[in-house]
Amino acid sequence: MKKLVSILCAFALVFGLAGCGQEEKKPEKKVTITIAAAASLEKTFEETLIPRFEKKYPNVNVKGVYDSSGKLQIQIEQGLDADVFFSAATKQMDSLVDEKLVDSKSVVNLLENKLVLIKGKDIKTAVKGISNITDAKMIAVGDPEVVPAGQYAKIALTNANTWDAIQNKISLGGNVTEVLSWVESGSAEVGLVYSTDSASSSKVTVLEKVNNLLDTSVIYPVGRVTKTKHQKQANNLIKFLQTKESKDTFKKSGFTICK
Repeated sequence: MKKLVSILCAFALVFGLAGCGQEEKKPEKKVTITIAAAASLEKTFEETLIPRFEKKYPNVNVKGVYDSSGKLQIQIEQGLDADVFFSAATKQMDSLVDEKLVDSKSVVNLLENKLVLIKGKDIKTAVKGISNITDAKMIAVGDPEVVPAGQYAKIALTNANTWDAIQNKISLGGNVTEVLSWVESGSAEVGLVYSTDSASSSKVTVLEKVNNLLDTSVIYPVGRVTKTKHQKQANNLIKFLQTKESKDTFKKSGFTICK
């Protein structure tokens, strides 16, 4: 009788352990994380990086929110439910770090871009470059208050002693994508955008690269939003963006990788 009880106990122990093992192998709960990224990154993320990340991490969906970095900064300050912030300038990232809304230890200066003067491919203009940009009737520039590309444009034009002279000819865009659209459609004769934006469009021509007129490099930092409820997944996305495969994708889009 004792032998029978021992055998039954042994079976119970084995099946109990098997049950525990099954519980440990439960699939991870599917979560959605949000990346708030500069408008100039939208095409690269939506067409390539997000699908690739979701394939590698099938339990994670990534939602992209794209706009000027200044507007995204304000939205995060006002409580935007974002997990990762990818800015087109260090200014906005630094501000959020100072406000403890982005974890300083997570921030990586990942990409570098260039500022260029463009015109519509089929648009006739006397403008050859910044030196005679005053000859244009309408100039599209990102709003320097919230658009990093506009901030850089203002610096370049100020250093070229033309900013004040073109105030009655400037049309301010809410983000760099809007500026590109105006030049593509001919609404603006010329405009200042990032080289990656001009490279993504077959409807514009680059008149001049103007980084030589800037006092600083055009750096894109990425970091984790402090209040994220999905720290692990956010960290994985930031690490993924630093892989060779992702860096090669950024290069194909026209970005330079920060060293």
